[in-house]
Amino acid sequence: MNEISATIQFGRRPLSGAEREHGSEACWTPNTDVYLSDTGLVIKVELAGMRREDLELTVEGNRLRISGVRRDGSRPPNCRFVVMEINYGRFESMIDLPPGYDLNAAKAYYQNGFLRVDVPLLASANPRSFSVPIE
Repeated sequence: MNEISATIQFGRRPLSGAEREHGSEACWTPNTDVYLSDTGLVIKVELAGMRREDLELTVEGNRLRISGVRRDGSRPPNCRFVVMEINYGRFESMIDLPPGYDLNAAKAYYQNGFLRVDVPLLASANPRSFSVPIE
């Protein structure tokens, strides 16, 4: 495993108790894939049943914060679950990116229950030769 993929694999950190709790409502973390492409990094988040307007992406340094609310308006108020595997309510996922990626140029797309964030490689400064005057 090369250094970049190891950094990405461990870059997604679990939320602390304070981060997971807002009032009495617990947060959940959606399933997320992070992988390298020819042009940069791709973050793909499984968010079935969500509406685009219920999602928020924010950048804090080299950290991408994906948050939102999945509303549950389909179950009756007094139902008793036999199996409950779908998370509802507020969610948050923090992904720490390794150096070399430009979050300022990231593009996000939401389609068919998947959020995809493409983060391009940081444009490297083209080194050019020049003389430094001596005063």
